[in-house]
Amino acid sequence: MKKIKLMIPKGRIFDKVVKLLNEAGVTLESDERAYRPVTNDPSIEVKMMKPQNIPKLIELGAHDIGFTGYDWILESNAKVEEIIDLKFDPVKIVCAIPKNLSVNELKKKQIVVASEYENLSKRYLDKNKFKYVFLRTYGATEVFPPDDADMIIDNTSTGRTLEANNLKIIDTLINSSTRFIANKNALKDPYKFERIKEFEMLFRSILDARDRVMLEMNVPKEKFEEIISLLPCMRSPTVSPLYGEGGYAVKVAVKESDAVKLIPKLIKHGATDILEYKFRKVVI
Repeated sequence: MKKIKLMIPKGRIFDKVVKLLNEAGVTLESDERAYRPVTNDPSIEVKMMKPQNIPKLIELGAHDIGFTGYDWILESNAKVEEIIDLKFDPVKIVCAIPKNLSVNELKKKQIVVASEYENLSKRYLDKNKFKYVFLRTYGATEVFPPDDADMIIDNTSTGRTLEANNLKIIDTLINSSTRFIANKNALKDPYKFERIKEFEMLFRSILDARDRVMLEMNVPKEKFEEIISLLPCMRSPTVSPLYGEGGYAVKVAVKESDAVKLIPKLIKHGATDILEYKFRKVVI
């Protein structure tokens, strides 16, 4: 049996990735503590690793596809093909210093810079002409200043942890989120290419569905054109005549964030019996 090798990240994005796979019909018969979970699809071989290791292993061809952060793709200089930005766990990689220091002060001396991101940090520091000693960290980077580092380069989603440690952001290096990636040679294999495109289609449909709801309503004939003009949709609404020619049943897919404001407008303009329900997948 032909197989495709999939890498799943341990850590904070594990649950979101597993949920996405479940919705795509791929279930794991283990948990995060196991490194080689079995799936319900024997053609998929799974291994779990830290997200830092995944991009380079996929580049080297040990595995065909996987999930990791964009920050780790850049940090490892991995030559992989990005298939989808899943937008899970968006973070910024930032440069931060103690609030009582300034950039000008730091540029006058050799400084200690602490970070998990050695390559990203050195590229940034060299470009901005800092004189520095780099200190590799293994988590909890924000606790190093001011005693053990003058500057840190770290990921943050809200900045609150930095603020709590009396640090200020002076620059943003990149924006990062979870990506679905593939080995470039795997895309040249007809079987693997087809499987990867199937995953891409399913993941996109699931992500689109999460953002949308279906609105279904009854519309009187005399209000039809007026109400149709209010409806945003992916293509065009589905319209069916009601029994007894009393009007129309209208279905339309809208963004969930729009539905809250749209429903009162529809009622005001004469729509009745409005239903709202979620999708499982949306293929556009």
